[in-house]
Amino acid sequence: MYLSKLNILNFKNIESAEVQFDQKLNCLAGINGSGKTNLLDAIYYLVFSKSFFNTGDVQNIMKNEAFFSILGTFETEDGKEKINCSLKRANKKVLSRNGKNYDRFADHIGLIPLVMISPIDILLLIEGSDGRRKWLDGLISQFDKNYLDHLISYSKALVQRNALLKNMRHGKRDISLLEIWDEHLIEHGKFIFKLRCEIMEDLIRYFNEYYQYISNSRERVSIEYLSHLHDKVSFADQLKKSIEKDIKFQFSNVGLHKDDIDFMIEGRVVKKFASQGQQKSVLLALRLAQARQIHEKKKLRPLMLLDDIYDKLDSHRMSRLLELLNTDDFGQLFITDTNAEHMKELLSGSRLNGKFFSVEEGEISTEHSLSKSEILN
Repeated sequence: MYLSKLNILNFKNIESAEVQFDQKLNCLAGINGSGKTNLLDAIYYLVFSKSFFNTGDVQNIMKNEAFFSILGTFETEDGKEKINCSLKRANKKVLSRNGKNYDRFADHIGLIPLVMISPIDILLLIEGSDGRRKWLDGLISQFDKNYLDHLISYSKALVQRNALLKNMRHGKRDISLLEIWDEHLIEHGKFIFKLRCEIMEDLIRYFNEYYQYISNSRERVSIEYLSHLHDKVSFADQLKKSIEKDIKFQFSNVGLHKDDIDFMIEGRVVKKFASQGQQKSVLLALRLAQARQIHEKKKLRPLMLLDDIYDKLDSHRMSRLLELLNTDDFGQLFITDTNAEHMKELLSGSRLNGKFFSVEEGEISTEHSLSKSEILN
């Protein structure tokens, strides 16, 4: 599967664009703020119906315009898939597949496999657990519809339980009502926990493999999944034991919504002890492991969006990364950089051919082929 054509109207700083892509490599060059990242985010929207950068949808409508629209044509073994995502101010967002609107956006997740690598990935290491849970949930949801359904049901039950806790803080304590929502949390929580544990087994192996390859290091890396459900005490008993504390703080203090992930190098937590170079390699290895797992589960090579990563990597790590991306585990590539010549120089050591685009103030140039001979010259 690959994206053959993209049409954009009024999305961020891109007023209008129609771009046809190479099925393997697409390079976009332009200064910071030119619109390179916005183009990648438009592709991300077609896959996840939202921005990679967690901005509100309305904020992505171009200033002084009434709407944005993104239309992508994907080539698959079974034919074309046309995905459209659009939003008018004061209206609900619309997502459609081949002209038919989705009733639930969740039904679209997983159709098109995609992994984005961005400078803001560092937030996975340095910020709170919420981002790491979202990353893990996003990974599993791309290849397991049941997981996403259980996750949605768990979240709804949690909202209801927390609302009840707030009422119980100042009113009648009806523990029987609380137990109803506990049953929902337990039912869906067990499914979520089981799948998270299973996914971690392969993910850790791929993660360690890619880290050693990219960094040319023998350091062992691992991922530690932290959850209340690892405890020998049952989830049900933990919820009961926590009732007084939950009522006091008006919040559910145990459960899958409190899970976290630690990334480790030689048994030490990356966010506390790793150097900047080690952190970069960890994040790259993590995203590559994510893509590998999607490929293994879906039997489809994921699209890879690489945003401004040249400035964050030395030439050795970049060369090793390009070698990996040219293997059968990874699909169509989109790579951005601020320096066109720098991009060509780095690509000269790879076997990749494709198309090259210039981006300036939201304008995307007519593409031309990026051949081996052009790179070397």
